[in-house]
Amino acid sequence: MSNRFSRREFMKASSAGLALGLLGPSMINAAPTFKTKLQKALITGKPTEAVLKPMKEAGFEGVEAGIVKPAEAVECRKIAEQLGMRIHSVLRGWAEFNNSDKSKVESSAAMTIDALKAAQGYGADAVLLVPCRIGGMPMPEPWDFKIQFDDKTGHLTSVAEKDNDKYKAYIDAHNHAYDTSRVEIEKLIPVAEETKVVIAVENVWNNLFSDPRHLAHFVDSFKSPWVKIYFDLGNHVKYSPTEQWVRVLGNRIVKCHVKDFKLNADGHGGKFVDIRDGSVNWPVVRKALDEIGYNGWMTIEGSGGLSKQEQNKRLDMIIAGE
Repeated sequence: MSNRFSRREFMKASSAGLALGLLGPSMINAAPTFKTKLQKALITGKPTEAVLKPMKEAGFEGVEAGIVKPAEAVECRKIAEQLGMRIHSVLRGWAEFNNSDKSKVESSAAMTIDALKAAQGYGADAVLLVPCRIGGMPMPEPWDFKIQFDDKTGHLTSVAEKDNDKYKAYIDAHNHAYDTSRVEIEKLIPVAEETKVVIAVENVWNNLFSDPRHLAHFVDSFKSPWVKIYFDLGNHVKYSPTEQWVRVLGNRIVKCHVKDFKLNADGHGGKFVDIRDGSVNWPVVRKALDEIGYNGWMTIEGSGGLSKQEQNKRLDMIIAGE
């Protein structure tokens, strides 16, 4: 076989090389492309025009709002729509479904109903709910958790590789919280269905669900499209990488909070920091969100020390997979 180029082959090779040269390194190493679309939001209380307009000007498309009367929510929705924005969810926050005081449980349920009705008025499709919290007893360090649970009941059977006896009070409290939260959320499903608003359980530092498999089991136990997950991308970094949670929770995730957490040098413990300044591997997380088909809102929580413009810029980079 001859090693000599014909004139035509030489011209083709030269043209290809010239084209690559004109594209430059930035075009050759093009940014990743994703099949999913993510939208940008911030958190506010009552979304008035004075509150929403600066957010819109900074580049945000929507907000997560607080609980207001349904009639007020309708008016706020009109304001948002006039600005080309959407109030996409309501931050209900902490409930006390595991409280021994029945009146606290009842008031928690009543406030959640108020949140669902406010969401309906806003035109939102989810309410963020933290069912309860536990603590004040010995429990494993975040990096030592090794969760095992019963598939039928959802009850924890062990939380560490050994010495589970010293964690008995924690296991009992967790199982009680699991059961009482299930009972109360079950009662709320008809309201969620009536308002067409999802009850989205959030993962927070409430010492519940330190393993994504367990959180998935809890949500699946309702067998309802009206109970899903509001996943905070920075909250559980102390347990395991964010992308692992995303892949396990999958299409149970209906909303995402964008937050960052910087682990200490030894990987044990750390602190919350501004987005993109921490240990969350954002390009990998963005890819994971794409893999599970998450099309939805990315709402920044925290990073209040940054200007709205800087928050928007950093969120754009995350969405772009950078």
